[in-house]
Amino acid sequence: MPASATQTLRVAVLADSDTRWKWGSLTANRIAPANSDISLDGYLLRGRATPTARQLKEVGVTADSLREVTAVEFLRAMERGPEDQYDLLVLSLVGGGVQAMLHGLARAWDGRTERPVVVTGYVGVVYEKLTDGLLLRHGADLVLANSRQDADRFRAVYDGVGADSSAVTEVALPFLGGDAYTGENDPYTVVFAVQPSVPDNRKDRDYLLNRAIQHARFHPNREVLLKLRSKPGEHTTHIEELPYQKLVQGKDLPANFRLVYGHMGEVLDRTDLLVTISSTAALESLHRRIPTVVLTDLGIREGLGNHHFVGSGCLASWDQLDAGYKPTPDAEWVARQGVLADGSYDTAFDPARERITKLLAGGDMPALKPYYTPETAPGYLPGILARHHLGPDGTPLPGAPAADKAPGPVRQIVRRAARGAYRHGVQRVAPVIRRMGEL
Repeated sequence: MPASATQTLRVAVLADSDTRWKWGSLTANRIAPANSDISLDGYLLRGRATPTARQLKEVGVTADSLREVTAVEFLRAMERGPEDQYDLLVLSLVGGGVQAMLHGLARAWDGRTERPVVVTGYVGVVYEKLTDGLLLRHGADLVLANSRQDADRFRAVYDGVGADSSAVTEVALPFLGGDAYTGENDPYTVVFAVQPSVPDNRKDRDYLLNRAIQHARFHPNREVLLKLRSKPGEHTTHIEELPYQKLVQGKDLPANFRLVYGHMGEVLDRTDLLVTISSTAALESLHRRIPTVVLTDLGIREGLGNHHFVGSGCLASWDQLDAGYKPTPDAEWVARQGVLADGSYDTAFDPARERITKLLAGGDMPALKPYYTPETAPGYLPGILARHHLGPDGTPLPGAPAADKAPGPVRQIVRRAARGAYRHGVQRVAPVIRRMGEL
């Protein structure tokens, strides 16, 4: 259904966490054809990481409507007739969720020649499970790559298994932006952007926390901010069993050391040095030409994700930072990562816009054809689909949640209680059981 300057582009975004909602909704706005008047409906996939109202507010993205759904409820909502269906659908989910939705949508739209353009991708740096994640995303009309390097890698994987790689489309991270760094603030501000799952043990997390506190003591004229992703009880894309808010309890903190929440862009507005292990925040910081350090204290390892930054010129330790070291990023490396500090960011999404425009104007749409099928992956695909209450052919399984009625007050209370119990188990009970097992 073609979009024009006088026609509203109807967009749906399905996301399963606060980070993926941010990526999906911002991406939808970035890749919409020029002069489109966007109507955006958000769907939050019910699960352990379903964002809270506070997390949604912090993301800072608004939608015309926003509701929580199960996978089956979402698929039934997509069974609209051609006259009122969406033009564009962004699947901002973990790989298994994308694969389940692609098969479910293929069944829901079986026999149709008119359907939405389906887009998916990654929320940030792709440093693990490259092949697995990519093949789970295969079948969408566009698989977005956030950099030139990712686009090359994505195509190599698809070509290497004999899958169609034409859907791979190079763009950039949709949340880059903000004013370029112009010089030191008063006070000079160091931001340590922590991550929910890296490192994954108390010893290493406590070490990093103590080093940040020590840096504040060594430099009393600096402000050191510990930038947190979520509050205790909230989940993000990754599970956080050991929140820094709890690790900091009982420690003697200097006056120039603080814990902060909030939108990363607003925090970067006052940042003179961004420090992290491997967070996508490093790319946001580099885009704004802010001095950026990826820590090497715990080694440069695949498990930490900081191996991705080899060649960046940003690798350093807390000892070096305490001594006043300032990194100089490698311009060629930065450019290959989609960090377009040269001013070309505004045109980075043009290839995606052009492809979507052609698909919307091209008439009949082909059926969705993921690489994984019951024939190519009979021992893998059924389990992925079953997690979302779908059979091997994408049909909802008996007993799957119904979409024909909204959950009543009691059902909503039970859902919130169950989610709270799960989060309590992850953050409190599981660590205790693990420690007992190590006795």
